Amino acid sequence: MSSTTSPITPEIVAEHGLSTEEYDRVLHALGREPNLTELGIFSVMWSEHCSYKSSKIHLMKLPTTGPQVICGPGENAGVVDIGDGQAAIFKMESHNHPSYIEPYQGAATGVGGILRDVFTMGARPIANMNALRFGRPDHPRMRHLISGVVRGIGGYGNCVGVPTVGGEVNFHPAYDGNILVNAMTVGIADTDKIFYSAASGVGNSIVYVGSKTGRDGIHGATMASADFGEDSDAKRPTVQVGDPFTEKLLIEACLELMASDAIVAIQDMGAAGLTSSSVEMASKGGVGLLLNMDAVPQRESGMTAYEMMLSESQERMLMVLKPGREAFAEAIFHKWELDFAVIGEVTDTGRMVLVHHGETVCDIPLAPLADDAPLYDRPAASRDDYRAWANVAPLGDIPQSTDIGADLIKLMGSPDIASRRWIWEQYDHMVGADTVQRPGGDAAVVRVHGSSRGLAISTDCTPRYCYADPYEGGKQAIAECYRNLSAVGATPLAVTNCLNFANPQRPEIMAQLTGCLEGMGDACRALDFPIVSGNVSLYNESKATGGGSAILPTPAIGGIGLLADVDRMATVAFRNEGDAIWLIGGEGTHLGQSIWLREIAGREAGDAPRVDLAAERANADAVRALVAAGAVTAVHDISDGGLIVALAEMALAGNIGCELTASLDAAKAFGEDQGRYVLTGPAGSAPAHAVRIGTVGGSAVAGVPLTDLRAAHEGFFPKLMDAEL
Repeated sequence: MSSTTSPITPEIVAEHGLSTEEYDRVLHALGREPNLTELGIFSVMWSEHCSYKSSKIHLMKLPTTGPQVICGPGENAGVVDIGDGQAAIFKMESHNHPSYIEPYQGAATGVGGILRDVFTMGARPIANMNALRFGRPDHPRMRHLISGVVRGIGGYGNCVGVPTVGGEVNFHPAYDGNILVNAMTVGIADTDKIFYSAASGVGNSIVYVGSKTGRDGIHGATMASADFGEDSDAKRPTVQVGDPFTEKLLIEACLELMASDAIVAIQDMGAAGLTSSSVEMASKGGVGLLLNMDAVPQRESGMTAYEMMLSESQERMLMVLKPGREAFAEAIFHKWELDFAVIGEVTDTGRMVLVHHGETVCDIPLAPLADDAPLYDRPAASRDDYRAWANVAPLGDIPQSTDIGADLIKLMGSPDIASRRWIWEQYDHMVGADTVQRPGGDAAVVRVHGSSRGLAISTDCTPRYCYADPYEGGKQAIAECYRNLSAVGATPLAVTNCLNFANPQRPEIMAQLTGCLEGMGDACRALDFPIVSGNVSLYNESKATGGGSAILPTPAIGGIGLLADVDRMATVAFRNEGDAIWLIGGEGTHLGQSIWLREIAGREAGDAPRVDLAAERANADAVRALVAAGAVTAVHDISDGGLIVALAEMALAGNIGCELTASLDAAKAFGEDQGRYVLTGPAGSAPAHAVRIGTVGGSAVAGVPLTDLRAAHEGFFPKLMDAEL
């Protein structure tokens, strides 16, 4: 089909994911009918994945500023000041649909894409994290999906030489037909060497660097903006293919060029590839651009302008260079054996003009593409209507446990609590030699190279809470991340997020989205924990599983915090026989939506636990002060599974048991009340506002031998994946 002469039919418009009303906006913006290339460009720029058309008006309500914030949302990644002339640059993004279709490449290219978002801004990546959601462990496809995703994350991160230092994994039937793969990268840059994406300078060269363009990933952004039908496997051609060795070369070449004064602007070619990168650079700079498609490096013959503009081939960047610096830059990229091509120039027209084989194949005003994309204030169900729709059963009479020890063993081996060692042992979490807290604790900690400071990193979300009460669930996701960073002694700095929801055209789903965002915003304001970057992933549901399966609302939170001295960092492991065990945050009894209720009583019922933000802040302040003073020997926040699971995790980490001063019933043992920590320290020094609950020592927890707890805890994933222990 010719990209310039074939008529645009309603069927073609629908295939590009545009509604009739949106196509009318295209006609109005152009004053004529588009050709196929122009239609494709509008379709990807106005896709949910690129334009955030269903979420932007709500995202604008989030707190995004603070004294530590150098750059908030709108750039490739967020930037916060960490002192000593340095900044942390970080972001989290989704690669959900590609990972369900082709798990290895979907996960691998998700890692590659988020790495580029960070080093595009001048940062050397120092750590990767991830947040994964899978369906029922016994689902016929799940072992294949788990194996492929984990190998993809490990394969890409290990080869590119950036440590994968932690993350989270949950299971629930709601993810049977639509798993979630969210990847996060953190990097460090000098504050006077941060690079942005706004193009400027009429006549300046637009330069393409990295890998050649192929046909992989075409319509990737559009696919990510629709739910799965019965034909999801047929979408394999829209999954990109990554090459981590090329990415490593690209990192080094970009950082070498960034050490000079040659770059005016730089942008990763991510979702929608050359289209989104060029449109965003030009629109942010208020300029136009002229691209010569014949000059685009291509690895396949006969590619059309449409294919080149919509390809999502990996490991590619777009730059604007200062006049006369082309040869200098080209020499660097050729030294690193990467493609380099001048493919156009900055203009003052305010338009995107593409020329292919001497013919103008696209001439679009840029303002409508970037600034006039559709914005929807979609109807959201009221809180009462949502609760009626969600149909969460009341907790009723609080169940009792007949055997706390037996329940503990079952929980320690359950999918959401079992050790993730099988996963993280496939990741190189020590490359770079700066990882000082490995996976398995409350937060990962990576040393700021050459200093005593450290960055703590955590990813958090409890989707079952978000489903039961989106507002409280949104608050809790932020609060738990804040708590995990504080538990290692870090001062929380800022948040990135990945907002994973189902179809926003359903009022109940919009109620989840708006409720979670409201809770997140209130928590961030109360905790001085601003959101500086993020990603929205909608239409995460599948008709392929029968009946339309929507995921649980999953606003994954990635947070970073700063440790002044990594030698004062806290860990979860019990350290000394005879240490006192202290509880901060009070006794918990809330069993609604708890893991215990689901795994032992077989029910998903009751309200989500309430989050007292003032108590969260006060308790975290107290914990950080104790860690900084060296007054505690171990710290662990209480989350899934409640107090007794936290104690068991500390015991297993230190290979020492504990004795409690009082017996526990189910509510006190497994309640998931928020804002609580377990600490240990010398018996004679009681922390303020803490209650002593026991003593470190022995070889059991709640009467259960550590050997039995370890067998249950370590056994789930190897057994599921048929691996060796």
